[in-house]
Amino acid sequence: VFPNKISTEQQSLMLVKRLLAVAVSCITYLRGIFPESAYGTRYMDDVCVKILREDKNCPGSTQLVKWMLGCYDALQKKYVSLPVLFSYFKFTECYHFKIKYTNNGPLLDFSSKNKRIDSTITCADTKKASILLVRKIYVLMQNLSPLPNDVCLTMKLFYYDEVTPLDYQPPGFKEGECEGMIFEGEPMHLNVGEVPTPFHMLKLKVTTERQCVESVDKSILKHGETNVPLQVLKVDRDDPEEENQDMNV
Repeated sequence: VFPNKISTEQQSLMLVKRLLAVAVSCITYLRGIFPESAYGTRYMDDVCVKILREDKNCPGSTQLVKWMLGCYDALQKKYVSLPVLFSYFKFTECYHFKIKYTNNGPLLDFSSKNKRIDSTITCADTKKASILLVRKIYVLMQNLSPLPNDVCLTMKLFYYDEVTPLDYQPPGFKEGECEGMIFEGEPMHLNVGEVPTPFHMLKLKVTTERQCVESVDKSILKHGETNVPLQVLKVDRDDPEEENQDMNV
């Protein structure tokens, strides 16, 4: 997964693609979306991860792989800002992967309300953040309530409008009808983690029903969530911190 160095934008892009694949695979595997046969086994240092693959006996996994390839197309062109993975039975869970690009050096703490910190990002920093993100995914997925048996899966891509052609649609995608979704119950937003490279920033936020995370050990969550129930959940590209909880492992 990790190159020996990240000195070019192409090396950084390859790493971001791999991390997206690892994260989506971990989420779908641990949430029981696809059967065991749809996954292969890989290692990130000492962390064993399951990687989704095309399986002729599982059309759903093949479809998600095609969606990921379409996401990679938009990522390569620097169009995509927010790939969002939904698992839904009346929209039960939502996984936001926020992506930032920069041609002027690294971006750190880009979501902070008070400051922005610019500093040199090493390959070791990226590797450490990547492994921590995967471990946090494992902790969270193992603490969520089981999904219904008839749960469905879909993916939306949101773009940087100032650079994306109006008629652009990556392979496997069509133009969306709305930016929001009906979320039954009270949503809770969890900031899982972020991975910086010298050319990209990948951040993961999870939205789920509050009652699904009541069993999560409070030691892995920091306080600061909203207490206001939301019925129509808008996908917020600006990611307001006051409505989120941070995971702390």
